Amino acid sequence: MEKLLQHHQSLKITHFLPELTALISSHRELLSHPKGNVLKYTMALQDLPVISHDSSRSYHNIDTKRVGKGTGYEISDSTKEKIRTSLMRLAPWRKGPFEMFGIEIDSEWQSWMKWNRFIDKIAPLQNRRILDIGSSNGYYMFRMAAHNPVMILGLEPQYAFYFQYLALQRYLNIENVFCLPVTFDELPVMSRYFDTVFCMGVLYHRKSPIDMLKKINDLMRPGGELILENLIIESDEHICLFPEERYAKMRNVFFIPSLNVLKSWLKRTGFGNIKCLDICRTEPEEQRKTPWIQTESLTDFLDPEDPSKTIEGYPSPVRAILSAKSFC
Repeated sequence: MEKLLQHHQSLKITHFLPELTALISSHRELLSHPKGNVLKYTMALQDLPVISHDSSRSYHNIDTKRVGKGTGYEISDSTKEKIRTSLMRLAPWRKGPFEMFGIEIDSEWQSWMKWNRFIDKIAPLQNRRILDIGSSNGYYMFRMAAHNPVMILGLEPQYAFYFQYLALQRYLNIENVFCLPVTFDELPVMSRYFDTVFCMGVLYHRKSPIDMLKKINDLMRPGGELILENLIIESDEHICLFPEERYAKMRNVFFIPSLNVLKSWLKRTGFGNIKCLDICRTEPEEQRKTPWIQTESLTDFLDPEDPSKTIEGYPSPVRAILSAKSFC
């Protein structure tokens, strides 16, 4: 968190500095006096062995399916086991995969598959200021960093994933990648600041998707690009599913729109030049249980007799990726 404030002049966020400083200060107190799970994650992070960047002979690998650094030959077996143990204590690892000094983190999601669906279809990320809403452990931010943007700011309010990001950054040490453990609603309105905004797998968790899209537009420079990934209902109609209680065992899913509804939301909130980049049904090859998550995964969320339906009887997850330009 502090690194973002230290770079405020080069990042040209001085105008937003008072609000960002107050926001970071409010979260610093919790992290300085950790309790419960935060204490558990803090201890796991503290137990990670320090490996000097000067002594490490390897460079980070961020433009590959398995983001990471180094090989197992650079460190002792005991150091490698300490790293593995600490990283496992930060489970569940949802996004990935990663490989740190020969330790393969087999995440629940094969996130490179989603990345490959859109990266060649969006505006180049070079020299852009990027916001990643719901950035999880930073997998996509690290992939973005390979494209030489000015900066990437992630927002990840779930401390398990935020501490995973901190653990990875300890070894990757990528200077222009930042992350705050805050919700999107807590972020000050950094008006017309970001060139590219990623909002992937977030909007269907919001009770008011329209309000969120409006605020996203306010954050973007005119002509900036939004990359939006969301669950959809396969229909040509203007319809929206509102699950009665749960969707795929998730309580916090509210509106799952058809593609036409999703496009209408974007138009009504000031976006234009809307393009559908990809539509894909989620399959077990992309999301599955591994030793690094220790919880249920996709096959547990689907009807065992009919995997085209969720366990509740709704259509199984289909995700669309759209791009849209910010029009003021």
